[in-house]
Amino acid sequence: MKSTNSIKKICAAVALLGCAASANVIAQTTDYDRSSNAAYTPGYNPSWYIMPSIMRMRPDENFGSNHRGNGYGLRFGKAISPSWDIQFGPTSSRQRFNGVRYQQSTLGIDALYMFSRSNFRPFVLLGAGAEYDKVGIYSRGIEHDRTSPYVTAGLGFQLAFNDRWGMQADIRREHARIRGNEFGFNRANTDVAQIGLTYAFGSRAAPIRSTRVAPEPVSATPAPTVVVTAPPPVTPAPAAVPPRFERYTLSATELFAFDRSELSMPQPKLDEIAAALNGNSQLNNIIITGYTDRLGSDQYNMKLSQRRADAVKAYLTNKGIASARLTTVAKGESNPVVNCTNKNRAALIKCLEPNRRVEVEQIVIERRVQ
Repeated sequence: MKSTNSIKKICAAVALLGCAASANVIAQTTDYDRSSNAAYTPGYNPSWYIMPSIMRMRPDENFGSNHRGNGYGLRFGKAISPSWDIQFGPTSSRQRFNGVRYQQSTLGIDALYMFSRSNFRPFVLLGAGAEYDKVGIYSRGIEHDRTSPYVTAGLGFQLAFNDRWGMQADIRREHARIRGNEFGFNRANTDVAQIGLTYAFGSRAAPIRSTRVAPEPVSATPAPTVVVTAPPPVTPAPAAVPPRFERYTLSATELFAFDRSELSMPQPKLDEIAAALNGNSQLNNIIITGYTDRLGSDQYNMKLSQRRADAVKAYLTNKGIASARLTTVAKGESNPVVNCTNKNRAALIKCLEPNRRVEVEQIVIERRVQ
């Protein structure tokens, strides 16, 4: 009973540490989360990271002692999507009580479901691997050891300090199916609480490779953009007078929810665009172009910009615009409006707002007028 209470105290301490350490960080990002609906994206870093950790464990009493022991671990991890991380690596722990020495080593892989990609990221985990158990009662000259499979489940949180450094704390229960009959039982549980320091090998933001040159000033809005460009309508004009263009801009917050490519309804401005195109059937080769900012991986940004451009095309097609008149192009993070080199994470996020077309985008329609 005393050991069980100690484990509960460790769990409570881990939870309180996460709440206290993250309170200030969450306060700093609250305005950004509400205005851009993009709380999860800033914390998504697709780079590999490493996590050395220390542990506190309590083995199954069947091993001869259920008292607490200490240990350490080393994990390698990677964010494979905005919602999932994988981690794998070894751990080693041991304890001694009343002449009984118990040692446990594991090698396993965990899948972490992340409820958030903000600075504070709670998660649940499931894992599996191999567990080595060794028990020695040296006063009697008895020693048993066995390697067996195990599964594990738990919960915890990550806390990002900046683009590269952070921490992770979690509690879990490991359930092993003991092979052989050396120990006299075939199932064992181990409660584990651990805390570790994480270091990412790459930054969340990829280097800027190009600079956008616009034919006219583009207003920097807090919302990133998908660009829909229509060729000028065929209208007679004096050869000596160069044509001018009228531009319509739609905020992407009116088009898509965060990290989604399904259009929100209704869309009165897209309806207006569809009516204008239906009124002039000679407008052809209308190009719908999607852009994103440089946060996140190139592949993810390219696919998202393509899906959103395709959604705009499908909407216009359903309004009677011939599909052959519309062409979609995905540009991902190319042609940024602004260049940012801020070291502070919050300042970098704020600076990149005009480029952030993955979360919030604009529709731009250009047509020739006299």
